[in-house]
Amino acid sequence: MFFYTRYPSSNVLKTFFPDVKFNRCITSQLIKWFSNFREFYYIQMEKFARQCIVDGISEVKDITVSRDSELFRALNMHYNKANDFHVPDRFLEVSEITLHEFYSAISAAKDSDPSWKKAIYKVICKLDSDVPDEFKTSSYL
Repeated sequence: MFFYTRYPSSNVLKTFFPDVKFNRCITSQLIKWFSNFREFYYIQMEKFARQCIVDGISEVKDITVSRDSELFRALNMHYNKANDFHVPDRFLEVSEITLHEFYSAISAAKDSDPSWKKAIYKVICKLDSDVPDEFKTSSYL
């Protein structure tokens, strides 16, 4: 699900977990899990953006995320260890946009501001996609 939406609402979560009896505590826990998923994602983005700078990449356009990239392998291993799911191309696009945002912010020394990542989060939260309906079927439960 994280491959489609990094910021699912509680209603989205309820739609895709029909076997769960939701209450305030369970909803809160699922939202916290997604927060942890995002935290790992953003940590990897910052790490790889800083590595691009160390490697001497001077143009953001030279930074790409493909299925062969080390960043994709790290994310896929974390979110899709058994390779049960095909990672949508849109996730690669969003990952590349995220990496570009981190690279640009760090290159411009915006990381000296304690709240520098908030601007990136605002961009990325708008890039969520709809989760395919097939995730609602019993084969995904």
